Amino acid sequence: MKKWVWTFAEGSAAMRDLLGGKGAGIAEMTRAGLPVPPGFTISTEACREYYRLGQRFPDGLWEQVVTALARVEEQVGRHFGDPDAPLLVSVRSGGKFSMPGMMDTVLNLGLNEKTLAGLARITGNERLACDAHRRLIQMYGRIVLGISGERFEQVLTAQREQAGAAIDADLSVDDLRAVIQAFLAIVEEETKRPFPSDPLRQLRQAIEAVLRSWMGRRAREYRDFHRIPHDLGTAVNVQAMVFGNLGANSATGVCFTRDPRTGENHLFGEYLPNAQGEDVVAGIRTPHKVEDMAGEMPTVYRQLVEFARRLQRHYRDMQDIEFTVERGKLWMLQTRTGQRTAQAAVKIAVDLHDEGLITREEAVDRVRADQLEQLLHRRIDPSAHVQPVARGLNASPGAASGRAVVDPDRAQELGRAGQRIILVRPETSPDDVHGMLVAEGILTARGGATSHAAVVARGLGKPCVAGCEALIIDLET
Repeated sequence: MKKWVWTFAEGSAAMRDLLGGKGAGIAEMTRAGLPVPPGFTISTEACREYYRLGQRFPDGLWEQVVTALARVEEQVGRHFGDPDAPLLVSVRSGGKFSMPGMMDTVLNLGLNEKTLAGLARITGNERLACDAHRRLIQMYGRIVLGISGERFEQVLTAQREQAGAAIDADLSVDDLRAVIQAFLAIVEEETKRPFPSDPLRQLRQAIEAVLRSWMGRRAREYRDFHRIPHDLGTAVNVQAMVFGNLGANSATGVCFTRDPRTGENHLFGEYLPNAQGEDVVAGIRTPHKVEDMAGEMPTVYRQLVEFARRLQRHYRDMQDIEFTVERGKLWMLQTRTGQRTAQAAVKIAVDLHDEGLITREEAVDRVRADQLEQLLHRRIDPSAHVQPVARGLNASPGAASGRAVVDPDRAQELGRAGQRIILVRPETSPDDVHGMLVAEGILTARGGATSHAAVVARGLGKPCVAGCEALIIDLET
């Protein structure tokens, strides 16, 4: 029978075509002995076969998924759907070429009313369990069931206002229970069915949703812009959950082994304490600089610096790393070659050559022709005496001017008509990519230098200012 599923221990960096960039990177970190939560990868071949069969699982795929899941259960000592010691998993995409945020992710799969109580018991943290449950319903409802994300956001906003909470992390257990009940009612109203309580059904439908996201609008437009073939397919990574929202000694973050804006040789990144994976890249909160971790979690920070150094020497290029800290233990979730500005591309190529990691020929090949054009992009005259009206984070350098547009659909329309526009958003989500592709520059009120807006902007060579907290955006008028 055709092999569709590979455990992380079976893969390697050489299997990028088959396992996608994320799966190959996770497998390589596993082989190197870095702390990686166990899991498995569904191959890109399975995705291509899924579409060839009219969006149906190929023979043997689901059986191989169930077998691989049993191996994960053995490794972590917990069981998927067990009410006493539940295993939760994430499902993430991962194509051959990096497409930051363009496909879908579902976290906390395996939660229902029974496993919720078990998670609260084994973590000793009822709030974490409730927060994980509301995140599952919200992500699953939007991604798998196709319910508008605005419906869930309206409930969260109303609950924060009622509780006097500034951010979701300030909501109490009772607040979260109220949110969960409201979310479940939305699902039943929209789908005419209750939220699925069977963990295996949750997992299968989440895998299908990630496979479908390969041909979603934002993924197709991103591939068109970057001339990535549409027939490659995505891999799907299923991984045991680790939790960055278990309290003050837990965190989640993203870092680069060099500064992706300038190429400077130092660890660059951001993290959020007591948060879960998507919070940093989604830009819903403005995070802390990764160097602040040296004071807050010194042992973890030293480990992160060492792991980042090892990965950069291994791959001989700047790496983009996702990590989670669960009760003081560092877990590595992803490594991939990082997106960078043209200025950074030149400096990194020269420095890696000078450090003896790449040859002169490789250094020349690391800088694309379109990046050389970006070096000529406009900048603000340093001798000009201008008074800034607000300040944010330099997420992607350069200067741009244009008409401020707050709706990505309108931005795409005006941009295609030849108008110069600046896309202005509270925070960007991957669904905004069509507006970002035509914008001269991007401005966000929230988020940091590792948010979706920043990563995509650097890859596009567009100026981006993120986390401009003085900015108040009225999306209603």
